[in-house]
Formats: sequence, structure tokens, C-alpha cells
Amino acid sequence: MTNGFHDLNRMPSRFSHPSEVNHYLQDHVSRMLTSWHHWTDRYLIDPKLTKLEQARQLFHAPFAVLSHDTANDPVLNYANQTGLTLFEISWEELVRTPSRLTAEPMHRDARATLLATVTRQGYIDNYRGVRVSKTGRRFMIEQATVWTLLDENGAHYGQAATFSAWKFFDAREPA
Repeated sequence: MTNGFHDLNRMPSRFSHPSEVNHYLQDHVSRMLTSWHHWTDRYLIDPKLTKLEQARQLFHAPFAVLSHDTANDPVLNYANQTGLTLFEISWEELVRTPSRLTAEPMHRDARATLLATVTRQGYIDNYRGVRVSKTGRRFMIEQATVWTLLDENGAHYGQAATFSAWKFFDAREPA
């Protein structure tokens, strides 16, 4: 597969595709939203909504949101529909994909430096970088916020990113 984007030998994720059946992964989404507010003092989704409605809205939002776990080689564990579409990846492939594969090899050192900064500071705003989809399609993300996820006890739970500005390096729109 292009870019080594997925490895079917990896263990399946405990997360299944967000849907009404699993309440759009509202517990994970709640941790992402709470962590976002903790670091930025802003709200990504209206906090007056129920957790289920927040999770539903995040999954269907017009901006991209992705997260990964805390493994030594972090694996993606969430993307909303916009993120799945941009990275041209199915949910089943996503949850088996090391997050480093969202950047091309020549951009992975810069990405690793960014994530180390996020770990130290909690979050970073206005990130800009080149990303690559599963099919090898390159695009620039701009004005991204990357933040550290915290669990209910304040322990490191992973990292997440959101962005609403991107530009493809070719004229073809994603499938």
C-alpha cells in the first residue's frame, strides 16, 4: 500500500467507527474537548450540548480533527469524517495507522519536533505543515492547533489536532 499507511497485522483498535450505536465515541470525544478547553480556554463544540450531541457534531464537523494514542509509535485512534476524507482512509485503516505516516518521510522530523513541543507546552496554535493521504496525495494544513489529551485524572492520554484550512498540491479533490 502507498506510504505503508496501514499494517493489517496490527492489533485492532478498541474504538469502532463513530456512529449512533457507540454514541459517536462520546467518552473519547469528551476527553478531546475537555483537553482542548483546558489548554486553549476556548470551545471547539458548544459546551451546552449533551456529550452525545457534541460527539455527533464533532464527527460531522466541516473541519478536521484527528487524535493518536500514547504508544512509543503513536497510532491514530480518532478522525472525524472530514479527517477521514482528507486522508482518504477508512476507519478500519485509520485505527491501525501510526500517526507518523500522515507526514511524508522528509517531513517526519519536523512533525516529531512539533509533537515534542506540544508535549512540553500542552498545545500549539497556528501550525502549518505538509501532510499526505493514504493514496499519496499531498496537502498543506494551515492554522492547525495541536494539543495534549488528558484523561480524567490529568494524565497524558494522547495528542490531537484540528484544522479547517488546507490546500492540495494538485487540482484533484479527494475521493
